[in-house]
Amino acid sequence: MLAEKQVFRLQGLSCTNCAATFEKNVRNIKSVDDVNVNFSAAKLTVYGNASIKQLEQAGAFDHIKVYPEKMKAPTIPFYQKRENQLTMLSLLFVMIGYVFYFQIGEHHALTIGTFLMAIIIGGYDLIKTGSRNLLKLQFDMKTLMTIAVIGAAIIGEWAEAAVVVFLFALSEALEGYSMDKARNSIQSLMDVAPNRATIKRDHQLIEIDVEDVRIGDTMIVKPGEKIAMDGVVIEGNSYVNQAAITGESVPVEKEDGSTVFAGSINEEGALVVEVTKSSEDTTIAKIIHLVEEAQAEKAPTQQFVDRFAKYYTPAIMILALLVIIIPPIFGADWQTWIYNGLAVLVVGCPCALVISTPVAIVTAIGNAARNGVLIKGGIHLEQLANIDAVAFDKTGTLTIGRPVVTEVKAIRRTEEELLQIAGALESYSEHPIARAIHNKTQGMRLPEATQFQSFTGKGIAAVINGVRYKIGNAKLFEESELPPVSANTVLYIGTDDEVMGYVTVADQPRPNVKQQITNLHRLGVSNTVMLTGDVTNVAEEIGQETGVSEVKAELFPEDKLAYIKQLKQTHRVAMVGDGINDAPSLAEANVGIAMGGAGTDVAMETADIALMGDDLSKIPHSIHLSKRTLRIIKENIFLALLLKVVALLLVIPGWLTLWLAIFADMGATLLVVLNALRLMRKKDR
Repeated sequence: MLAEKQVFRLQGLSCTNCAATFEKNVRNIKSVDDVNVNFSAAKLTVYGNASIKQLEQAGAFDHIKVYPEKMKAPTIPFYQKRENQLTMLSLLFVMIGYVFYFQIGEHHALTIGTFLMAIIIGGYDLIKTGSRNLLKLQFDMKTLMTIAVIGAAIIGEWAEAAVVVFLFALSEALEGYSMDKARNSIQSLMDVAPNRATIKRDHQLIEIDVEDVRIGDTMIVKPGEKIAMDGVVIEGNSYVNQAAITGESVPVEKEDGSTVFAGSINEEGALVVEVTKSSEDTTIAKIIHLVEEAQAEKAPTQQFVDRFAKYYTPAIMILALLVIIIPPIFGADWQTWIYNGLAVLVVGCPCALVISTPVAIVTAIGNAARNGVLIKGGIHLEQLANIDAVAFDKTGTLTIGRPVVTEVKAIRRTEEELLQIAGALESYSEHPIARAIHNKTQGMRLPEATQFQSFTGKGIAAVINGVRYKIGNAKLFEESELPPVSANTVLYIGTDDEVMGYVTVADQPRPNVKQQITNLHRLGVSNTVMLTGDVTNVAEEIGQETGVSEVKAELFPEDKLAYIKQLKQTHRVAMVGDGINDAPSLAEANVGIAMGGAGTDVAMETADIALMGDDLSKIPHSIHLSKRTLRIIKENIFLALLLKVVALLLVIPGWLTLWLAIFADMGATLLVVLNALRLMRKKDR
């Protein structure tokens, strides 16, 4: 029997080490079978039974607050948080202590007492947690800081100990603030969809919570309102802004049969919508879930940093011990080198290094989600940065996926008359080519057609105003002399006696597709290839119009898969398709990118990256974002290690003080966080 699954939101989760400790404490609850803490999303998943009181007791060491998943955790302003208020109070005592330091001396009881108050107020939680870790031989950054503070107090460096406590508390506060900013990318998604919907039941309009809306309910959406549930329009016409879901900047027209998404905004007319998904299964709910899971997944760089930090912390402790012991063996002053050893402990805190990668990954994935791109993990974000070949499916990916009328040629009548006859003849057909003519003749006044007759594989005939007209391919007009046409799909229009003209129909490239292919080439993608099952001449024509560097035509799905395998031998390949018939190729490519993820569950589940709309410009945008993210991660790791090395070198001439050590550590942490947060400002290209 499967254990009950409970999901909670967390507030006050300050660091990755705290998340690990909290997870361990929750796992120790007897009624809990398993637990997972998602630090990036501040989310807790418990398998088993645990009350909020029990969970908050498990997180009491870090003042963690626990809320049910569907309840929005209250936002506490920076200055109202208890730990931040204590930090400011600690600063006050540090400042007063320094007044006494210069007025009555550093060894005066009043000076020492004031600095001690600063240490207790600002460092109580730090020393409590660090001491507990020390007793358990768990060495993290709080353990190192605790040893340094207690050691400084023992050797009489009260002022230094107080400054160290304040700067560390300030660093923790700013780090927490920065992580909250990064997590807001998820919170902003959660705020997209309204919590209540207007439903029509028993001929009455009622407003109810979205959790109480049932599939099949009729939902009323007024102009200017946010759509509360996914559904299909059954009455009404309007333009809907669905930028929050698909990233499309232009509102999309919705009419009978159109799909609408929770969180999109109805801009004009009223809509009557049949609800098709429950609140937990809406597209926006799935996006939030997948983004949270993606942000929890560790990228290769982060896995390396975590492994490095695991050995780095003990190495720093050994180095600090050697700094304390070796110089005094050769006659140096013990107190001086104990002080230097404590400074090594402080500067060696791996805080900046540990946070350098996850804050960049969290921010980048959140940025992509707001732009209509769902990246399902840091590993895919990193791989995307190294892509140098992109393979595209043709139909529905490079092209719009439906035929349109490309040319109208009248021989005996005007073009308008020819289209009116074609529209009347095709008025009852639902064939894709017929729909192309429907779209072309929309708004025209069409004559009435009767006595329809269908010729399988050839076309249609009908009587209009007493005259029998025909529309179809060359086989339907085999007894007539046909004008030469170079297009592949041609519909001739005429009577039994003559051909009056023709229309050509073709699938068209998406708008601006050539510009997006050019953008890919500029980003270092050397090979762009179109894979299609279409005939060679049609494929090559589309290939020329789109600007791809290579065309492979008349392929079956297994042929596409074989080509991707071959291309992977010399390139790092991304495959772009619709997520259904291209599933094998999407899975085989280094990165699989599905188009139109908002329209199909299959696309969202199949690929590594889902473009929620059908906008090809999101591909260059995503590659650019991934390259920028990888560059920032490398910069962060370099900055974190560089500042540590520089500070450690200051030990040799004896210039490294405790406050300078913590300042270097805090500076490194702030630098990497602020550097990563630049990704929040990255807009769509």
